[in-house]
Amino acid sequence: MMMHEFLKRTWAEIDMNAIDHNFRVIRSTLKPGVKMCCVVKADAYGHGAPMVAREYQRLGADWFAVSNLEEAIQLRRCAITRPILILGYTPPQKAEELAELNISQSVLSLDYAHQLSRYAGEAGVEVKIHLKVDTGMSRIGFVYQTPDESAASLNEMEEACRLPGLTSEGVFTHFAVADDGSEGEDFTLRQFACFKEAIDILESRGIHFAIRHCANSGAIADYPELQLDMVRPGIILYGMEPSDCIQHPLDLRPAMELKTVISQKKVIPAGATVSYGRTFTAQKETVIATVPIGYADGYPRKFSGKAEMLVRGKRACIAGRVCMDQLMLDVTDIPEAQEGDVVTVFGHDGDAFLPVDELAALNDTIHYEMVCLVGKRVPRIYWKNGKQVGELNYICPAE
Repeated sequence: MMMHEFLKRTWAEIDMNAIDHNFRVIRSTLKPGVKMCCVVKADAYGHGAPMVAREYQRLGADWFAVSNLEEAIQLRRCAITRPILILGYTPPQKAEELAELNISQSVLSLDYAHQLSRYAGEAGVEVKIHLKVDTGMSRIGFVYQTPDESAASLNEMEEACRLPGLTSEGVFTHFAVADDGSEGEDFTLRQFACFKEAIDILESRGIHFAIRHCANSGAIADYPELQLDMVRPGIILYGMEPSDCIQHPLDLRPAMELKTVISQKKVIPAGATVSYGRTFTAQKETVIATVPIGYADGYPRKFSGKAEMLVRGKRACIAGRVCMDQLMLDVTDIPEAQEGDVVTVFGHDGDAFLPVDELAALNDTIHYEMVCLVGKRVPRIYWKNGKQVGELNYICPAE
């Protein structure tokens, strides 16, 4: 791929060495024969699905998981040939497209299975399905949370698997608190017990699944005994622990850093106010650095007057309110700051480090959301071994 100088306004840097490292660390935790399904939904958690999925495939990923059909199609169009599972809903009318692209579909209910079977039959195709068993998340799937009261649900699962036009390839569940440390242990093991019991009963009725999977990022770290046939790492692929309650943290490296630049540096007098609403008043002569990032780039307005960025390896606080496209930093104590300097929104600046978790805490959220929030007008720039190896520009894609 021919590299060119990217537009240095605001950009996300993706460290492909970190991507490789995290993949290998996760793989090393798996028992022999356990498959690895890389979760690349939500544009690979904001990291850019095409580039990182190709890297995971090169490294030997067995499967990929996405949220919807469009994400699956995107992977096929960017040369992903490994099996793909859609974790969420797909209109059953898309049965033919699922079969043609060799995409496996989650089946959430008996009604949905009947619709998918009907459209598969009309198209003359077989759709591979994975039964979703709701063992305690109460989101989607066949409910099997209280075995004594779930006989009807088991009957529905069995009926779904026997419908024409559907091939029962897998079965899975999702843990609600596998990343909650000891606090989540009882519920996680209860979910697993429900899952295994449902599978055992179905198998006693002649329903067999080639791929049973339930271990998400938290379970991969803390519950190796729950791996079964396949695991589904998500956030840990990108170098972030699923929570700070993980009891056996993995050796992960954050893959994304967010950068911007100083577009203007100016001195304002004591008494001058900054940004909309005049919420910041200079108590003395103050040096303001404007940077071209705002809430339209996924940098929350809630950070106004609270968050910091790294300038020349030192922390500078936001002065006033975050605007749509810009914000202002107080760099009075960083006299060496100059127009054109790279500013680190989160990530490394020399020996200094500003973790995305810190911003997530200020936003009363989790780091999952912060990296997913990075907007589509922010290009992703990929680096490996100190060299730029790719660029994903959503606004002006390469021709």
